[in-house]
Amino acid sequence: MKLQSAGILLYRNGKDGIEVFIAHHGGPYHANKDEGSWSIPKGLIDAGEEPLAAALREFKEETGQEAPRENPIELTPVHRPDGKTIYAWAVEGDADPDKVVSNTVEVEWPPRSGTVITVPEVDRAEWFSPEEARKKLQPAQIPFIDELLRRLQDKEKE
Repeated sequence: MKLQSAGILLYRNGKDGIEVFIAHHGGPYHANKDEGSWSIPKGLIDAGEEPLAAALREFKEETGQEAPRENPIELTPVHRPDGKTIYAWAVEGDADPDKVVSNTVEVEWPPRSGTVITVPEVDRAEWFSPEEARKKLQPAQIPFIDELLRRLQDKEKE
């Protein structure tokens, strides 16, 4: 079965326009990386779990904060080259980057060493303009930003 994950793209109106809240992967592999090492807070969908419920759960697990549940905007799923599908919802709200507390995961480090270490799944999160977020996000997730902006622009025209 192909892997499926779900996440929340939190957004707000900042002083200079729309901002999005994205998270930096924790652990040694991403420690000294920036561009391409950020993601929307997301994770695997459990068996029998609804994707939106998984997205809300993962946001809480990875940030320690609740995502708003009102008026989620379902975004077009992304199909990665490795076969994984990512479902995402944009939700307007706020989160405090200084209060991010993530769950932990075990990783083998150094690779192929047999040594397993425990690291935070997310080591920090921040608010970025869409332009800056496009530089930082894993490339497969950039369409979520673009679709959010299109949808918000269409909403303004209504």
